[in-house]
Amino acid sequence: MAAQPIFSFDSFHGAPGITHVCAAGETLPLKAQNNALTKYMNDKSAGHIGRGDQTEYLDDVRSLISHAWRVTDKEIGFAPSVADGVSMVLESLDWNDDENVCILKDEFPSLVGPFAFKRQQKERGLEQGTSGCPELRYYNRGELQHTVNEKTRLIAVSYVSYYDAARVDLSFYRKIADSIGAILLVDYTQAAGYAPIDASYADFAFSACYKWLLGTTGAAIAYWNQRRQPDWNPITGGWHSLSLGAVRPKWEHIHIESRKDAMCFSRGNPSHLSIYILREALEYLRQWDTRDIEKHVQTLTTTLLSRLKLKGIHSSTPATPDQHGASVTVPCERASEIVDEMAKMGVYAWNGQGRVRFSFHGYNCIKDVDRIMETFPKIWARFNQISPRI
Repeated sequence: MAAQPIFSFDSFHGAPGITHVCAAGETLPLKAQNNALTKYMNDKSAGHIGRGDQTEYLDDVRSLISHAWRVTDKEIGFAPSVADGVSMVLESLDWNDDENVCILKDEFPSLVGPFAFKRQQKERGLEQGTSGCPELRYYNRGELQHTVNEKTRLIAVSYVSYYDAARVDLSFYRKIADSIGAILLVDYTQAAGYAPIDASYADFAFSACYKWLLGTTGAAIAYWNQRRQPDWNPITGGWHSLSLGAVRPKWEHIHIESRKDAMCFSRGNPSHLSIYILREALEYLRQWDTRDIEKHVQTLTTTLLSRLKLKGIHSSTPATPDQHGASVTVPCERASEIVDEMAKMGVYAWNGQGRVRFSFHGYNCIKDVDRIMETFPKIWARFNQISPRI
């Protein structure tokens, strides 16, 4: 099982001899994305005709995403980042001070940061404007139903956790949100590109593109569920996100409205180059059924989890595939030093938050698990002063 990669390693820019198991941080770039840069430069130099081609290209990418996410084209747009998209949703809601937002304690900063910062500014007396500021209610996994109440306005969650790769049941989250009339906001960053996604569970959803989607920073996917939130409007706008028509508006007389599709998350020009690069990635990924990519990477995660357990090394990642994503995390002391030592030996993992994280994609295979087990247990034992099992 997973004896060979399902992606050709020759399709990627990769250093010879390096085991690249850090997809949750950055994935390898595709060689075909060199063509995206050339295409973008040609369109950029073509004046107004090129701008039209850029718009058509962007719409094609929206269609590719909407098909993969099982939603409509107009519900897909782009924000500069997940944090920008989440902030736009936060800003758009007229909050009361007694309302609350429920967020997992170990949530990624892009999802929790906008709400936490707004709350901190309020508590310091620096919050401006007439809108209230919601309370933040943090919960541990499995405690959501005991944390929400009739004042919960929004629930924010990552489908797969960046922290320990645990996967949540979005149907359960949807049921809880509907039971109290709350908005469900989902971050798909740690799932998009290898796991099947049905974005319609969410009211709003976002995903960074530089991980398993094989894209870059600069553009994040934004989803607006227009069936569940037909009357939603952003509270800020720019030339691209407003319905201004083709002629110069008479600002003193015009009634300004936001675009009626998810491209309202791009207040200024979208990051066309990032989207051109993403197009190459999406075309590459669509050669495979997402379920086959997921099966492949989870063969590697479950194998690694089993081998770590045999060595007496604890992982915080749930063992069963339906409860985790494409990563395996190991809480440990001096994770940064461990990852640096592994890199010297040709194994690229990721560190942070007091854990080492190994993440797989279609260009990985069982030999990469072998390389991890050849290097990691010895280094882990040295830095954690524990003897691994032989």
